[in-house]
Formats: sequence, C-alpha cells, structure tokens
Amino acid sequence: MNRWRAWALALSTCMLLPLQAWAQNSIKSINSVQQAGSEVVRIELAQPLTELPRGFTVQTPPRIAIDLPGVSNDLGRSLVEVNQGNLRSINVAQAGERTRLVLNLRQAASYRAQLQDNALVLVLDSGSPATAAATTSEPVHFAQPLNSSPQAIKDIDFRRGQDGTGRVIVNLPSNQVGVDIQQQGQSLVVEFLRSTLPEALRRRLDVTDFGTPVQSISVNQNGDRVRMLVEPRGAWEHSAYQTDNQFVLEVRPQKVDPNKLVAGPGFAGDKLSLNFQNIEVRALLQVIADFTNFNVVTSDTVTGNVTLRLKDVPWDQALDIIMQAKNLGLRKTGNVLLIAPKDELAAKEKMELEAKAQIANLEPVRTQAFQLNYTKADEVAKGLAGTTTSGGSGGGGGATSTRILSPRGSVISESRTNQLFVSDIPSKLEEIQAMIAKIDIPVRQVLIEARIVEADDKFGRALGVKLGSQDLRGVQGGIPGYNLAGNNYLTVGGNYNAVGSQTGQGPAQNYANSQFVNLPANVSSDAFAGASPVNFALSLFSATANRFLNLELSALEADGKGKIVSSPRVITADQVKALIEQGEELPYQVATASGATSIAFKKAVLKLEVTPQITPEGNVIMTVDVNKDSRGTLTPQGYAINNKHVQTQVLVENGGTVVIGGIFTQDERVDESKVPLLGDIPFLGNLFKNKARISSKTELLIFLTPKVVSERTVVK
Repeated sequence: MNRWRAWALALSTCMLLPLQAWAQNSIKSINSVQQAGSEVVRIELAQPLTELPRGFTVQTPPRIAIDLPGVSNDLGRSLVEVNQGNLRSINVAQAGERTRLVLNLRQAASYRAQLQDNALVLVLDSGSPATAAATTSEPVHFAQPLNSSPQAIKDIDFRRGQDGTGRVIVNLPSNQVGVDIQQQGQSLVVEFLRSTLPEALRRRLDVTDFGTPVQSISVNQNGDRVRMLVEPRGAWEHSAYQTDNQFVLEVRPQKVDPNKLVAGPGFAGDKLSLNFQNIEVRALLQVIADFTNFNVVTSDTVTGNVTLRLKDVPWDQALDIIMQAKNLGLRKTGNVLLIAPKDELAAKEKMELEAKAQIANLEPVRTQAFQLNYTKADEVAKGLAGTTTSGGSGGGGGATSTRILSPRGSVISESRTNQLFVSDIPSKLEEIQAMIAKIDIPVRQVLIEARIVEADDKFGRALGVKLGSQDLRGVQGGIPGYNLAGNNYLTVGGNYNAVGSQTGQGPAQNYANSQFVNLPANVSSDAFAGASPVNFALSLFSATANRFLNLELSALEADGKGKIVSSPRVITADQVKALIEQGEELPYQVATASGATSIAFKKAVLKLEVTPQITPEGNVIMTVDVNKDSRGTLTPQGYAINNKHVQTQVLVENGGTVVIGGIFTQDERVDESKVPLLGDIPFLGNLFKNKARISSKTELLIFLTPKVVSERTVVK
C-alpha cells in the first residue's frame, strides 16, 4: 500500500512540474541602454518565452504596449523610471495571469521584438514619424510575408471617402501576403511581397476627377513583388489598415494646424497601430478598451476571428473597421460601449420600445398647469395637439403640425390668465415642461434705422435772340420796301401778316409779327428751376422813323445743389415684419364695368418694410424693402410717380451700418436751335440761333443700421 502511495506521489509530482514552471514565469529585471542611436529595452524573465508576444503602438500619447500572458511581476514595483533618449518610463501592470508592459515615449516610434535566451529584447526605432516619412532608405514593414509561394492579386479599386479622402482598396488572395509601405518624395510606394499581378490589373489609373489628394495610381510587376505607385498632390498624410484579405491605403488632406495630430475623416480618437493575425474579435475589442476611457461590454454572441493590421489609425476608426468586418453594432451609454450583432441590437431596441409603449398605455394620467408669460397659450395648445392651423393672412392653405401629446393626452388653454392645462403621462409632461421653458422666453427686439440720402447738382446756361424789322413808309403814304428793278420792290417781315401790313394788303401792323427770328433763351429744363431769363433789347431806326430794326437778347445761367435726407426708424421683435411709411395718395379716374368713372388712389410714399432675424453670434439678418416715391409730372391720366425702390436681404453686425443700394446718374446736354444757313455764319450767325448747355448729376444712397435692444426703447 505504501508502495502505491509512493508511485502516485511521484506521478503527481511529475505532472505538476510543467504547470508550476509555466505559472512561475515572471519578470526579474528591466534594463535600457542606447545602441547606435536607438533605445534597447531588455526584459529578463525567469523562463524563456515560447513565441514573440503581441503588442501595439499608440500615437497620442506616444506609447508601446506589450502583452505577456502567463507572466507575473517580480520587480516589486509597477513603474520603472528610465528618462533616457526617447524612453521616459515603463509601466508594469498585472491582471490575473497576464502582465502588460507600457513604454511611455517622448515621441511616437515603432519597435522590433527579439527573443534571446530568457530575455525579451525590444529595439525602439529612433527618429520622429516626420523624419521616418522623409527618408527613403528603409521601407515600413506593414506585414511580414507568410506565404511560401507567390500569390496573385485579385483586384485593385479606388474610391472617394469622407472629407475628400482617397481610398486605394486592394483585394489580396489571402492574409499571408506581406506588405511594405515607403514614401519617396511626394509619392507613396506600396509593395506586395511574393505576389503576382494579372495582366488585366497592370495599368495606370487617373483619379484626378475624384477630388482627392491622389492624382494617379500605377501598378506593375517588379520581380517577385507587385509594386504600386500612388502619386498624391498638395499637403497630405496617409494611413493603412488590413482586415482579413482586404488592404486599404487612405490618403487624406492634411489639416492647417501642423502641431495637431490629424484623425481620419469623421474620427477623433488617438492614433494607434495594431498587427494581429487571426485573433479573436472579443480579445481585440478588449485591447482597444484597455487604451481608451470607455468600458466595453461585448455580447456573448460576438464570436469569430479576424486578421487586422492598422498603422496610425484613430482608435474609434479601428473599432468601426472591426464592427463593419463582423457586422456588429454599437450602443453608447455614458462611458460604456455595448457591442453586439446589429440584428441583436435592433431586436433589443425594438423590445425596449414596445415595453415603453405598453407602459405609456397603462401609466396613469395626471394634469399639470403651465403659466405662460411671453407666448400665447392658444398657439402653444395648437402646437401640442397638432391641430390644423390656417396658412396665415395671405390666404394660403392650411398646415397640420405634428402632435406632441401622447394619444391619451389632452390640453386646454385659458386666454384670460394665459395658462395651459395639460393632461398626459408623467414622461410627456416632463417633455412639455422642458419645451415650454425653451419657447416661453422674452423675444429680443431690433431697432432698424434707415437713411436715404438724395443729392443733386444741376447747372444750366441758355442764350437766345429775337430779331425783327418794320417799314412804316407804306402806312404813312410812301412806298415800302427796297427797289429791285423798275417798279419792283422787296419788303422784309417776320411773317406773312407782317409783309401784308407793310404793303397795305392787310390791317394795321402787329408788333409781334415783325419778328422774323424768334429764338429766345430756352429755359424749359429742370436745371433752371422755372427761372426767367434776363432780356436786353436794341432798336435801329431811320431819322424819319419809317424803318426799324429791333434786337432782343435773352440769357440765363443757373447753378443749383440740393440734398434730401430721409431717416425712417422702426422697432420690432425678432423675426416679426415691421412697416412704416409716410407720404401722400394721389387720386386718378378709373372706368368701372358700367362705363362710369370712379376715383382711385395711388401712393407716393417713403416706406420701410423689414423683417429682422438675430443670429446666434449677435448679428442681424434683414429682409428689407425700401421705397422712396415722389410726385412726378402731371399727365392727362393723373400724376406720374417717381419711383426709387430696393429690395434685398443682408447680414449686418449689431450696431453696424451697411449701404444696401446706390444709384448715380449724370446727364450732359447741349441744345442748339438756329436758322438754316444764316445761323452758320461766323459771329453774325449768333443773331439767328439760341443755345443751351445743361449738366445734371443725381445720386441716391440707402444706409441701414440695426441695433439689438435688450430693454424697452422709445423710437425718437
């Protein structure tokens, strides 16, 4: 019996030795030295590791994380201060049977891991990411090749992502294909190791029309590698990731701020790099949760593995990639993320909504009164009940608003005290109370002042002449006129009556008919403002007072300047139309259907019509309609209206002034009337013509000044 006990004890001892050896593996020491400009971290273990541990990098803050399963911490402390080169310190965190090393860096860097006996050696690459991107000597090994024989690339495609991001999508034959990424100047070179390219894919793609930084993509076979050349333009940055057999290279426009780390389009998380081969989805989600401020709860139905390679990708984009690859959904509550299949989340949300609907149908109804101070209770009641309201005074059709009350709810408005009495379930009452608190507030008011300035500058100069003659010899018994030959005489007069009177053919001489040149100064233009010209007359006659030559000169020069300033003001509430006008209504006759006439009126007024809208920044958007009309000339149908009108919409800062319109007109005229031939005689021709020069300039400017008032203001 004792012999059997000895054999059993020896056998159990032999079986427990490997488990004790595995469980007793621990970290004994951590040392850091600099070699050839790089930091080398040596982690001494109690026993050698069987395989290289997995890890990932984070860009902000710059860190490198290494997971050591089945390893405990025997250092006696959780923080190792280094402060040497790019390495600040090393955190050692143990959770259960796993220990994580977190290397805190000064700037982001990549690493290489090696196993040397009982030690794990980490070599940190020196240089910043910008320096590494500028060099072209060593490519970045995105993924090591694991295939023994060459494999053919399946497809290459290009798509435009959000915010102008260019996405180069390569379908790989398997997740064993190695990838190298290298930046050469302003180009990106991606090489797929141990791969072949079908003839149909050996081409150059011109993708300029997509509106992304990427201009062209060239793909060709280079030995046992497939070489893809991506040529971007302008300021850009890139990131790459791989899910299973799909490799994606993203090239996005670089932001203006060079000191700010740029996340992918629509993503704002810290950047990280991950490289996992056939890892469980649940474990990968836990890795992301460890380096974020969120707690991740994963449903039991989340299963499966994924191959994922990410480089400089925001963590929220990495999470989105994983969920898309496995058709997962996400629900966020505070700092907790619930991840489950989309169908499961949809079913759960449906059940929650059905449960809420059942509670709403069974929950007791209570009544609550709401006192409104600035809003009409009747209007709020219509909005809560979703009743049909008219389209306004314009005569449009009715409009039905959405009902806010529950099907069991009701509302009564009391106009005398401006109160609402609402009967509904408690949850709806809370919503209504929050809504009323937002809408029952005093409306801000805006004072709008308009200045309409009309200026005119008029100048006119007119010169004219009246020339006439009379021969009274015939009236006094002599022979009028001038002897031409024999008994033939010639008489000169202003018109037919004048010569008839001088020769005794008609009645006595009319003095007005003696003028044969009647071209006085023309002062009919508005530039002279109705002024009368100055006249100067001369008369040349014979000693016997039988013959007269009369000359009258008329001249006028007028210079006038004027300015009219109209300044209407009006105050109104935010988004409420205001109208102010002043002027006169002019009557005119119109025909009725029966043939009779009636009197109608048309306005000649100064009008300001404006609808202000206060923006969140405190500026004012104004829809403006300004009229400056005046009475014009009188026509047989009535007075004409001189119209000046502007209608526009403008954004103005509070208290600022803007010119919303201006009209400038200039009229230059030179009018001349003359007797043909005689008026063209030099110097003497001035006796046979009149001449007027008119210059008129008018300018109209309209200024608007809005002021947001916070208290009661009186318009002066």
